[in-house]
Amino acid sequence: MMPANTRYHAQLVAMALLWGANWSWGRIVVQTLPPLTAAALRFLLAAAPLTLWLLIREGRGPLRALHIRQWLGLMAAAACGICAYAIFFMLALKHVPAGKAATIVALNPVPSLLLAAWLFKEKLNGGICCGMALAVLGALTAITRGYPLAVFAGGVGTGEYLLLTTVLCWTGYALIGRILLRGISPLTTTTVTVFIGALMLFALALVFDGDTFWQDVWRIPMPTWGILVAMAVGATMLCYLWYFDGIRHLGVGTASAYMALVPVFGIGIAALWLHEPLHVSLLAGGVMVVSGMLLMNYAGRRG
Repeated sequence: MMPANTRYHAQLVAMALLWGANWSWGRIVVQTLPPLTAAALRFLLAAAPLTLWLLIREGRGPLRALHIRQWLGLMAAAACGICAYAIFFMLALKHVPAGKAATIVALNPVPSLLLAAWLFKEKLNGGICCGMALAVLGALTAITRGYPLAVFAGGVGTGEYLLLTTVLCWTGYALIGRILLRGISPLTTTTVTVFIGALMLFALALVFDGDTFWQDVWRIPMPTWGILVAMAVGATMLCYLWYFDGIRHLGVGTASAYMALVPVFGIGIAALWLHEPLHVSLLAGGVMVVSGMLLMNYAGRRG
């Protein structure tokens, strides 16, 4: 008989797999659609099942209980963590291979931890600091093809800068949540921010893509629709569901540790599916990023 928690560990592995695959999916989609249109469709498709899930799990009570300050916080979080993040995510994938992108964005926890230490006086022990340094060095190794110091000599391209901007957007999302969204359940926060962010992306797509938005939508081939649905339902709805289940049953530390698998799956899927070359600097950088993330999680749990 399997241990009771096996299901939640399996779900977290599947979560990391889907988030890793999301980079390859995005890379394919932006070859067919403008980045803004692709981002809008992904989150419009995600908003409907997430809203249904919220109504089934929590009902309308949490939405009715929100006050104006919380609604403003949710709008700010949606603008930063959904709308801006999605735009830079899709734009970056027009310039950067999916495997490299998955490695760079694994840096998400680093600026969040640094700002939390500065703004909220959270303690950073030696293990966390070493883990952050290792993760940053790994990302720089992947970005610069093995020459981290090249970052100071113009060795970073447009795609890499766009990816680093997504890291800043996610950091802003996390900080907004920490400051303005206390007392709101993770499911309500996710659903409302995805819904608002989807509307923002849709409006921007109509403004900047104009008439071509509807033309592009009508011409989307079925395989691309399938990938968009996978990004919306798999890499958005299911991943959040499994992540929250993992936190509830296994704890934040254990659930967060599985995030270290995302760049591993991201690099592997991009190599197998998109036939992206596995440069030694990408592999070495990926190992350093994963090791740094694991060290940060371990040191954080030990205090």
